[in-house]
Amino acid sequence: MPGHGPVSVIDIGSNSVRIVIYERLSRAPTMLFNEKILAGLGKGLAATGRMNAASVDQALAAIRRFKLLAEQSGSVETYILATAASRDAENGPEFLKAVEEICGVKVNLLSGADEARLSALGVMSGINRPEGIVGDLGGGSLELVRIENGAVGVGRTYPLGGIRLWEASEGSIRKAEKIVADALEPAIVQMPCTGLPFFAVGGTWRSLALLHMYETGYPLHVMHNYAIKAEEALEFARIVARRDPETIDQIEVVSRPRRVLLPYGALVLEQVIRAIRPSHVVISALGVREGYLFERLTAEEQAKDPLIEATSELNWVRSRSPRHAKELVSWSEAAFALLGIDETADEKRYRAAACLVSDIGWRAHPDYRGEQSLGILSNASFVGIDHPGRAYLALAVFYRHVGLVDDAVSPRIRELASTRLKERARTLGAVLRVAYLVTASMPDVLPRTALSIDGDRLVLELPADLADLAGERLAKRVVQLAKIGGFKDGVIRVAG
Repeated sequence: MPGHGPVSVIDIGSNSVRIVIYERLSRAPTMLFNEKILAGLGKGLAATGRMNAASVDQALAAIRRFKLLAEQSGSVETYILATAASRDAENGPEFLKAVEEICGVKVNLLSGADEARLSALGVMSGINRPEGIVGDLGGGSLELVRIENGAVGVGRTYPLGGIRLWEASEGSIRKAEKIVADALEPAIVQMPCTGLPFFAVGGTWRSLALLHMYETGYPLHVMHNYAIKAEEALEFARIVARRDPETIDQIEVVSRPRRVLLPYGALVLEQVIRAIRPSHVVISALGVREGYLFERLTAEEQAKDPLIEATSELNWVRSRSPRHAKELVSWSEAAFALLGIDETADEKRYRAAACLVSDIGWRAHPDYRGEQSLGILSNASFVGIDHPGRAYLALAVFYRHVGLVDDAVSPRIRELASTRLKERARTLGAVLRVAYLVTASMPDVLPRTALSIDGDRLVLELPADLADLAGERLAKRVVQLAKIGGFKDGVIRVAG
């Protein structure tokens, strides 16, 4: 993509050390590379006050590798973030000095308040208009922070990171339960969340959500914006917290190093839900790293819609004519208005995004364009869209290629979207099927055409010089769109 080159973030946590290389600094950052090791810098810290030597050596070896990877990628900036273990350890300054000598870059040592703010900004950058409480569970601490009216509100830090809790409880879940309940008691008053979502950030909670996906047979293995009703999340967390992880069905989907902390992460989630009483638990794949990058954008960039930015990029990379795809946005808006289809703000965003990516499958064999587009769009690394919205995009583009039939679509994908969304996706598919036959995916044609109503008929109006486009195949698609819109018939009319 055009613009400034790659940026790298090295994230030094209490449990993991990770590098993420992003394509560039943008409103919808795309990962070029992502790698982590579980160094466990926080292990033994509560007892000794120091990060143990073996973990430090492992972390520094990884950082040497990460520095080289950042250079190989051509990164124009490398940011290093360090959190609880580096902050709390007696040998933290010595460790961070070694990191700076390796990388030649100053380490940003984040306070608990910094972590809370950046986690909230990460959620704001990846979820459309979030309102509720963000919780970021690391190895050394838990940060809770409120998002309200588009701004980061009050935040609190609790000593409930997975490693710290495991060691403080001496491996006893019952003891850990009391520690967590006591620590979170103030949150009942400080962080009320009744009727609002709880946005969960952190590797342990992502692992817990992944396990829930597989246990329930959820059809879409996209972690970001995966939502679970609070009562279901509470019950699932309670079960995982009290079971030997190796006896849990589907546990193999969780990496072995993560399993030891899984019950403690589940226990913290259970107690958070009991304390603040959210409506849902929503997983955010974006957190401190993305919040840090979001904070570096201009106010103008921050205000952009990440879904439209991401789909615009995919349009630019993969469509026959990116300009034609943009023309579809306004043409489909006029069509929906003519057909009397009302849209919420989010539905308008989804329709625009679907138009932008409606031609990304054109290089595939015609028999597989619908299937390939559905697979790409339902699993793409988009942000700013929930799972029903993903189903809308995928179904609309599938219908555009295959026709307005459901036979080849997984019923589980259809189940992700409400009846309302499915009907709008089907209608958009019908609109696109007309538009693409008029234009052959080329720009500057669609704006010269229009849809209108003549009594109980839907009319596609063509200028005189495009009269020869009025073939039998196009006529059938106009009739099909008319029937979907409740009209008796559909016709093509040539001006003059």
